[in-house]
Amino acid sequence: MTGKPTPPALDPASLEARTGSSYPEPWGSACGARDKRALGDALGLSAFGVNLVRLPPGCPSSQRHWHSHEDEFVYVLEGEVTLITDAGEQVLTPGMTAGFPAGKEDGHHMVNRSDAWAVYLEVGSRSPDDACHYPDIDLHLPAAPDGNYRFTRKNGEPY
Repeated sequence: MTGKPTPPALDPASLEARTGSSYPEPWGSACGARDKRALGDALGLSAFGVNLVRLPPGCPSSQRHWHSHEDEFVYVLEGEVTLITDAGEQVLTPGMTAGFPAGKEDGHHMVNRSDAWAVYLEVGSRSPDDACHYPDIDLHLPAAPDGNYRFTRKNGEPY
């Protein structure tokens, strides 16, 4: 074995925050002020991802979406977000959780409608067979077993 082993713990503040979104325009700018720290990646996790997300007032977490093969879990740490699903709206406060089973066609996202930043953990499985569907807009993210994801329109045309 060469080199020093990676410690199994870290301070999230030591990681660079990824600000914005990978969505093509006009969808990307709506989520432009959120920031994420990829905790799972930094710790070498491969079966599931964990992000620490900071969401400023007025910002959505993502476009409303659902996953074909990926479970998602959210745990609110600070602030308040409004969860929007096909069932309606629900306010989530610190200590509350939400879960979205793979394959359940229930578009969801959260919006920070408060005057303060919200902070939450998002956890998701990492299935190479996953496709992401966006029911409200002309956007689709097809499965990419090679890990090279590219957004398309719903008809398959690339952005």
